[in-house]
Amino acid sequence: MSATGSLFGLAYGDSMGKPTEFRRFEEIVREYGAGGPTDLPEGALVTDDTQMALAVAEALLEQPAGTALEPEPLTASLVRHFLAWAESPDNNRAPGMTCLRACGLLSQGAAWADASQRGSKGCGANMRVTPIGLVPLLPASTVAGVAQLQAALTHGHPTALAASDLTAFATRRLLEGMAPADLVSALRDRCREQREVYHGTWLGDDLWRVPGRTSPEDFISRGWDECAEALDRLAAALVRPDRDADPCRATGEGWIAEEALATALLCFLMYPDEPVRALGRAAATSGDSDSIAALAGAFAGARLGMAAFPADWAERIEYRDRLARAGAAWDRP
Repeated sequence: MSATGSLFGLAYGDSMGKPTEFRRFEEIVREYGAGGPTDLPEGALVTDDTQMALAVAEALLEQPAGTALEPEPLTASLVRHFLAWAESPDNNRAPGMTCLRACGLLSQGAAWADASQRGSKGCGANMRVTPIGLVPLLPASTVAGVAQLQAALTHGHPTALAASDLTAFATRRLLEGMAPADLVSALRDRCREQREVYHGTWLGDDLWRVPGRTSPEDFISRGWDECAEALDRLAAALVRPDRDADPCRATGEGWIAEEALATALLCFLMYPDEPVRALGRAAATSGDSDSIAALAGAFAGARLGMAAFPADWAERIEYRDRLARAGAAWDRP
């Protein structure tokens, strides 16, 4: 169990899924075999998923040690790092349009609630959120608020917020030692418990004001309900998991936030003790393969640590120094 393992696992999955994204399942299987890739590709490059996860991680590392996280300075750090990502020459990995549109408005000085794409629940909201689940000693309410805030800066849909909360929650629980077999039940419980909880301290009083929603509680409940439906599909798929089929057939293609979470969890939970097989399964999918595999890798690494992955991968993966720095800051003794 380690923060370093989770961060590197995310990057490993992202790298393995990069060559298979936008490809048909049957085509991927013909090239790699039924189980998908078993090694990092040549060059071990990652996508915007890892780049933006590092943006979140490094914004968190900027906050003063030993003090509670505060919304205004953290928001400023997140915006600064998101804009640095958007303007970087390395931002050439087919980044999501929702993130680019929101960052474009932020760069023009728009308030974040105005820049947020409120109709989007794309997986860009939660592909980058796992670092928040790795920070030690954060109160649970802070983890939830920060997870939802970082999503809302670009993706303002309530399902993007709830799925990001659940993704950070899952990462944290695995890091703390929760058995994989208990994870889906815990996530479904969280959907019920949090259904009408709107984190106004972090999200403000404007985000929820969209047509058809009458209150903050009414707004956020839609997101939790949609995530609960995705988790229901996940639970059904895990009764008799088909390890040779495309996981997207059971839980969705992962282009939207709740499906990215559910399909990543399906791949991880089919192989909770075999992270390379979990990543191969996640990369061999007909949907958003890099995001699905990135999240599956973050879950596997949080639970199993660096030693569960091939030793040479850490020297090959892109951004290894930045991943190691964040992991070292948050690893438990």
